[in-house]
Amino acid sequence: MKRLVLKFGGTSVGSIEKIQKVANIIKKRHEEGNEIIVIVSAMFGVTNDLKKKSNSISKNFDSKELDVLLSSGEQISSSLLSGAIIDLGVKARSWMGWQLPILTDGNHTSSQIINIKTKEILNFISGRGVAVIAGFQGVSIDNRITTLGRGGSDLSAVAVAKFFETDSCEIYTDVEGVLTTDPSIHEKAKKIDKISYEEMLEMSSLG
Repeated sequence: MKRLVLKFGGTSVGSIEKIQKVANIIKKRHEEGNEIIVIVSAMFGVTNDLKKKSNSISKNFDSKELDVLLSSGEQISSSLLSGAIIDLGVKARSWMGWQLPILTDGNHTSSQIINIKTKEILNFISGRGVAVIAGFQGVSIDNRITTLGRGGSDLSAVAVAKFFETDSCEIYTDVEGVLTTDPSIHEKAKKIDKISYEEMLEMSSLG
């Protein structure tokens, strides 16, 4: 039995139909006997839409309240995905960053993860449950919701993989593997065949 982190980005959960397909992928990996921890992004376009709403109120929208607003996208997708998994007959539950908690340095809109409490989820997955964690978010020492900035859900996935000592971290995306840069911007982006958790954490934190 292996312990796996499976991370699904916004395009992967961009519609109800896609969420149901992702749920079936997770069910299959679970039926192979693996312990599964899922990290999920907001549905495609949701975070940008929320940011536009904040801008319509103020171009200098309070950063602490912006983190609360933007993190709600992942709350929606993690709940929908958990519900879809349960509908397939698999035990599942969603967690927000503050519930574990995923502790951050409190730098609003671009926080770094400093610690993750693992006990509750380890107990859940050892009982054959699938844990679905909302990506992109955590909580500060003073109990304020924080977000991790650009590439935050990937950062969540790699950090969870490290703290939970998983056998692998699988990031499902619309590109073929980990690349040196964004292929939609730079045509000469190269695929990286092998990378450590520490290197992935650094790359994710830089977007």
